[in-house]
Amino acid sequence: MADIGVQMMMLKDQVAEQGMYPVLERLKELNIASVEVSQIPMNEENTADLERGISELGIQVGALSVALGPGNPMLDNLEENFDKIVADSKRLGVKFLRIGMMPFTAMVSKEATEAWAAEVEPYAAKLNDEGLTLCYHNHHVDLHKFGDERIFDIVRRVAPSLFFEVDLHWVQRGGMAPLDMLKEYSGVCKLIHVKDFRVTELPAEAMELMEAGKIEEGYDKFVNIVQFAEVGQGNMNWPELLPAAKDAGAEFFFIEQDMTYGRDPFDCIKDSREYLTSIGW
Repeated sequence: MADIGVQMMMLKDQVAEQGMYPVLERLKELNIASVEVSQIPMNEENTADLERGISELGIQVGALSVALGPGNPMLDNLEENFDKIVADSKRLGVKFLRIGMMPFTAMVSKEATEAWAAEVEPYAAKLNDEGLTLCYHNHHVDLHKFGDERIFDIVRRVAPSLFFEVDLHWVQRGGMAPLDMLKEYSGVCKLIHVKDFRVTELPAEAMELMEAGKIEEGYDKFVNIVQFAEVGQGNMNWPELLPAAKDAGAEFFFIEQDMTYGRDPFDCIKDSREYLTSIGW
């Protein structure tokens, strides 16, 4: 069964304040078996704490986040830090690396996407030689089509050594049925982000604007009522999606919630984990 973990982006502030190991201890108490590290620097302190978490808590490091080139001080990048990335991965027993997003400049045209993917491919192939799999994480924009080809398809065509981390919420938000996505990209989906898709109640502000004659502004408030939700507290069909993701080749499922709307992220993770347990995961 694919492992249930957490995307550590949710807990980056807690790691900064408390340290990595105390956060891992709390995750262990919540029945979390693995983590994906993102938006947290892979300095020696954090890396040593992850290593300790593996040996003392049995928490696996499922994936590390990397960038293609320099520019983000929170991320090691393949251009400058390739050897460190490989060394960290082997030290922590990591098989998967992931790029969280292509630059916005790569999203603006078919040619720009092709150019970005062409830069990624040699690194993905070189990592394969080291026993590591590089994955690309989608957002809704990756389902945009240039002509008859999705951004996802362009990336896969130009960078065949690159696999996918499928974020099922963003697939839903991008207008494709997540079950269709998993079927179409079966064998390519190695990592899964598990987050729900919640539609909120009609905001009072929408009605106020419409009653004031500001129909367009009110309608905009009506349209934009989507939230990131705890797993099981939205509209997605997890009892079908999780087995389909496993069948598509997923090896890790990472609970993620981009925004928690004032809630303690540990409470959100607890709710998500309890729901997943209730449906047999």
